[in-house]
Amino acid sequence: MNQLDFKGRHAVVTGGATGLGYAIAQRLIASGGRVTLWDRDEAGVRRAAQTLGAQTHAVTVNVTSSDSVAGAVRTTLAQVPRIDALVNSAGIAGPVAKVWEMPVDGWREVMDVNLTGLFLCCRHVVPHMRERGYGRIVNIASVAGKDGNPNASAYSASKAGVIALTKSLGKELADTNVRVNCVTPAAVKTAIFDQMSAEHIAFMLSKIPMGRFGTPDEIAALVGWLCTEDCSFSTGAVFDLSGGRSTY
Repeated sequence: MNQLDFKGRHAVVTGGATGLGYAIAQRLIASGGRVTLWDRDEAGVRRAAQTLGAQTHAVTVNVTSSDSVAGAVRTTLAQVPRIDALVNSAGIAGPVAKVWEMPVDGWREVMDVNLTGLFLCCRHVVPHMRERGYGRIVNIASVAGKDGNPNASAYSASKAGVIALTKSLGKELADTNVRVNCVTPAAVKTAIFDQMSAEHIAFMLSKIPMGRFGTPDEIAALVGWLCTEDCSFSTGAVFDLSGGRSTY
């Protein structure tokens, strides 16, 4: 494992109880930092924090609720007095269906979690970073937000929104020392696969020239660097992690 310098820094990672969020937290802790996991699964996030060790805190939060996110910020800052990095990893796959068959409630839930939740986390954390004059925000988007996966319009549209929000916020904060970037992974084999059909998983694999899915550790390596002070001249940028699928 290459060494990243996150010594003395503190990150909030949403969706940190499992999957990509958990792997990212592991990488940041291995790089010398402290991490607060935000997740709606109270038992799961506490279990994850225990497993990750003394440098980890757990906060139960519903990212779709502005009040819940505001409360999570207060709770976090009472435990660790600053937030140096925010990794927005919380997300769901949502229904696999044609647009004209997409359940309206399913569409709304995906948008609420994947896009509005990310917006709310940024909205409540950015003022703290601006006041301190430092911050790194990394948003987990998807190659689906670039290409648009068939039968996954809600997920694809939500991740396209994450890309656009990243670009907007990056430009809004470009005259500060707060950097905002996103990554666009192709499919990574995590628990989110449990929400997908075998046919949809096979479709995603067929689009990756490397012929394999990504691993959480591979995503965490890039996200970890984007959280460091070394990421100083990239903002509003989109970093590809797609095994060659999206080369633009």
